[in-house]
Amino acid sequence: MKTNEIPQDESALKNFTKEVCYAKNSDGNYETVLSKGWDVKKDALDAAWDDIEIQKEKAIIAFNKGVKSPLYFHMLNNLMDTSLLAQYSGYWKFTINRHMKPAVFNKLKDNKLKVYADLFKISIQDLKEIKI
Repeated sequence: MKTNEIPQDESALKNFTKEVCYAKNSDGNYETVLSKGWDVKKDALDAAWDDIEIQKEKAIIAFNKGVKSPLYFHMLNNLMDTSLLAQYSGYWKFTINRHMKPAVFNKLKDNKLKVYADLFKISIQDLKEIKI
């Protein structure tokens, strides 16, 4: 791609950042060029954010039905999965999956809840709830 062909489509990140792309200049040498965005990439990111919002809505429904603990919602809200949460918390994935069961979560002592609360930068009380 040539430097004058780099997409400059505005994205949700237009006031936050620009992307560095490599393109050939008029001499045929590669150089870095800043791009405001690209519609295809914007559409892909929008679809990903929509999927995250759907997962969070399902987590709220599961919490209200008593199927999942609020930990599940907070994990999704912080863009994590059980593997990543395990790495940051120091708990095994098996343990985290158990903590996502309301009966188990409700019996956890504050010192275990504090690990999650500190990780999500919320209070223990906020960890026990889902505020929308």
